[in-house]
Amino acid sequence: QLQLVESGGGLVQPGGSLRLSCTASGFSGFTLDYYVIGWFRQTPGKEREGISCISSSGGITTYADSVKGRFTISRDNAKNTVYLQMNSLKPEDTAVYYCAAGLVVVPTKPPAGYEYDYWGQGTQVTVSS
Repeated sequence: QLQLVESGGGLVQPGGSLRLSCTASGFSGFTLDYYVIGWFRQTPGKEREGISCISSSGGITTYADSVKGRFTISRDNAKNTVYLQMNSLKPEDTAVYYCAAGLVVVPTKPPAGYEYDYWGQGTQVTVSS
């Protein structure tokens, strides 16, 4: 069983930055190397939005238009960790952010939730002055 834990959320002023981490763990000898990782966010009353994903090697990344140019996804497979660097944050970025992992995912578009098998518990990001 793969477990994902997000961290790095918090309160930040508009224009500020945060870096979210998604750390994976599993059975002995587990490696994140084969998984595509996606980042999603959700606010109450709204549909979950897929905002970014990264291929297993890190060579392919995708972004939703809402975050393109401001957010950067990266991964360190040696640490079983994926990062989401968020810059120029806006109040509309306020949401609970989730990471998810999938084995059979084609990372050619912003992620769709149904493609992912494992989910973290989420971390709150609040952008407010």
